[in-house]
Amino acid sequence: MILDGLMLQLGYNAVLVTIGATLLGIAAGVTGTFLFLRKRALVSDAVSHATLPGIGLAFIVMVALGGDGRNLVGLLAGSAISAWIGLLCLSWLVRTTRLAEDAAIGAVLSVFFGFGIVLLTVIQTMGSGRQAGLEGFLLGSTAGMLWADAMVILVGGAATLAMIVLLRRPMTLVAFDPEYAAARGLPVGRIDLAMMGLVMAVTVVGLKIVGLILIVALLIIPPVTARFWTEQSDRVVLLSGLVGGLSGYLGAAVSASAPNLPTGPIIVLVGFVLFALSLLLAPNRGVMAAVLRHLRFQRRVHLRQGLLALAQGQPIYEKLTLRLLQRAGLARPDGVATDAGRARAAKALRDEKRWQIIRSDQDYEAAAAQYDGLRDIETVLTRDQIAEVDRAIGGPQGVPA
Repeated sequence: MILDGLMLQLGYNAVLVTIGATLLGIAAGVTGTFLFLRKRALVSDAVSHATLPGIGLAFIVMVALGGDGRNLVGLLAGSAISAWIGLLCLSWLVRTTRLAEDAAIGAVLSVFFGFGIVLLTVIQTMGSGRQAGLEGFLLGSTAGMLWADAMVILVGGAATLAMIVLLRRPMTLVAFDPEYAAARGLPVGRIDLAMMGLVMAVTVVGLKIVGLILIVALLIIPPVTARFWTEQSDRVVLLSGLVGGLSGYLGAAVSASAPNLPTGPIIVLVGFVLFALSLLLAPNRGVMAAVLRHLRFQRRVHLRQGLLALAQGQPIYEKLTLRLLQRAGLARPDGVATDAGRARAAKALRDEKRWQIIRSDQDYEAAAAQYDGLRDIETVLTRDQIAEVDRAIGGPQGVPA
């Protein structure tokens, strides 16, 4: 059944939802990247909650004018206006008061969301409001999605992506270094507002599929996931779009294969699974990579200490140290050094003495700063410098490197 969903063979509505969710995921992932890099992830929460009053007011206005209060375009237009007012309120609070951004976000989020809940309650008392289904905008509702609804999501997502392509470079510069961007003459305030406008657009477009509460996850989880795999901003943007699109595609397909499962939450859960896998398996920043780096470091420490013990004729009591020396062919099971072990031990002891000279001589201050007890001295000094240090040490020269 899930395979049929992935192959888009579960019916017309399921295909519309899957395509719409995929496009929304791509747009949300790409847009959320700049919000994440700007360290303003919570702003998306304020924007999403600020859409609710607009939905309620748009419904009331459309019904008062004799129209269909459930018209998606009208509802999305109302939510966009409301979200934009919320953004302006947030910007005004941060700019003209002493409130920190997180406090301003909390104020805007709670007030707008509370007002929206009041409006939804009022709407339920209206004759035409009882079957409006506006509560679906909280967590998303894809049942009965029409072709027109899918086209609204398609056009909105495509327009958002087009704007991102146009504004990608200035938004990237502002996200990483707003002071430098301002020094170059870029209008940082306007770029920030444009960035928030794109977040608002994605939020409004995504109301039908994932709802205003869960759209925050679709904006933030993909860029956080992508960040585990690369250090380059352009690649983070591409990977984030890929993760968002994959989350939307897989989540919608799984939801379609089990009709009782809600689409929005499943999409978010699929995104979380991708995040968890990245957290564990990413090659440089993942948990497994960190564990392997720690084990390699631990192994190097034990080998180093074991070699120093062999050089000074001290017994080796640590079983792990002795086992590592045996595996490297540097010591026998009784702790006696092999020929190779004696040479490596003499080199290790000589390097310790060299480092002592380097760390006490101001001429080698830059090299001494790289000392960590494990670094090979040949990676820091030239042969001539090592020979000069050896002359300062005295004793036998030419210890094999």
